[in-house]
Amino acid sequence: MDIFHAIVEVEVFGNKLWRIVALFGIILAAFVVGRIVKYILQKSAINLEKRQRSVMATTLTAVAKGVVLLSAAAGIVLGLTILEMKDKVAEVSDTLSAVLLTIGVSYMLFWLADVPGTWFAGMAEKTESKLDNMLVPVVRKSLRVTVVILALVQVVQILSDKPITSVIAGLGIGGLAVALAAQDTIKNFFGSVVLFVDKPFELGDRIVIDGHDGPVEDVGFRSTKIRTLEGHLVTIPNGELANKTIQNIGKRPYIRRVANITITYDTPPEKIDRALEIVKELLDNHEGMHKDYPPRVYFNDLNAYSLNIMAIYWYHPPNYWDYLSFTERFNKEVFRRFNEEGIDFAFPTQTLYLAGDSSRPVSFNAQGVTVSPED
Repeated sequence: MDIFHAIVEVEVFGNKLWRIVALFGIILAAFVVGRIVKYILQKSAINLEKRQRSVMATTLTAVAKGVVLLSAAAGIVLGLTILEMKDKVAEVSDTLSAVLLTIGVSYMLFWLADVPGTWFAGMAEKTESKLDNMLVPVVRKSLRVTVVILALVQVVQILSDKPITSVIAGLGIGGLAVALAAQDTIKNFFGSVVLFVDKPFELGDRIVIDGHDGPVEDVGFRSTKIRTLEGHLVTIPNGELANKTIQNIGKRPYIRRVANITITYDTPPEKIDRALEIVKELLDNHEGMHKDYPPRVYFNDLNAYSLNIMAIYWYHPPNYWDYLSFTERFNKEVFRRFNEEGIDFAFPTQTLYLAGDSSRPVSFNAQGVTVSPED
């Protein structure tokens, strides 16, 4: 017993050994408690998610993400109070404790910013408009940025030992320089405001901008992300996006097709009329037709190599895959019916006249121009 008492009374770095052991034990216990609480919260969050209680599940998940750091910070702060320290060291210890607690609490609040976002997302799903869906990630990011800024201000106040008003005033002095250096960031912020007010697209809409074609995947304060049809993720700054011409394919009320069906020049007039009849029959009251947009079929042009029949039709609603299926059936029927009627499709051709051909006699004049004998 005397040996144990002697060991614990040994001084290390100006503190008795038992105090250092107690510091280690408290920090270790804080870590263990934090991990246990995290495990329990994560299991509870999974059960709540299965019961479709998303807000509570998100809350427990957020607390679980921050509880280990907060518990460790609290353990370090509590453990430091056991040590014997001189005035200056104690002052540094108090400052360190305050910074650690600020970081721990701020980290917890950082993840808790998901809770309002989850609640807002649940409300947004009940509305038809997708504008509020676009606001969900913006609300979450705004809350997180606010938490980070307040945490930094609080840490600066602790380290500078000045009132928070003085800290904010000091930050304001450098605000102008920061603003000048962050012109693009400010431009992108106001660009995002313009996008939210003007609403040229909504989350999930398929748009085309600068040759990038795909659905809108995310809209933030700085940029908008588009997932192209090739699978690439394109990020466009909102400051530039607000000044671009945006083609919103997702808002089109129909899909229009202009089909040019070409037949040969030796097609007799009666078969031209029959070709027009076939195309009109196939498009009569066709799938996806709207009464205000009836199909149009005309013998509209005499091309260099063919006679042209133009068919225009509109497909409602604008489901692209259904439209392609109908177009495929239409093309097959045109091909089959034309073959049955003996109507030949045209393709680019050239006719060559050979000198000495008795059926098509040609000769050359003094200028080397090809002429017929009677010329």
